[in-house]
Amino acid sequence: MFAIPIKVKAIEPYKIWVAFDDGKEGFVDLSNLKNKGIFNEWNKEGIFDKVYINSETYAIAWNEEIELCPNSVYQKIGRN
Repeated sequence: MFAIPIKVKAIEPYKIWVAFDDGKEGFVDLSNLKNKGIFNEWNKEGIFDKVYINSETYAIAWNEEIELCPNSVYQKIGRN
């Protein structure tokens, strides 16, 4: 079983802070995704700041179409 995200916050454009239930927390730079496919939505004013945790899948999400796997986000903490 992987760690579950319990808090997420947009810090600046394309950068989030995430905390997981096992105590791991940190920043993740997502700028490598900007301007790619559905992630173009982040360029619209206020969209990136609406990040949340999907209560059913635990995905890091911005809406029903833009979601990131919590396991991949977990692995990126500390690597950026």
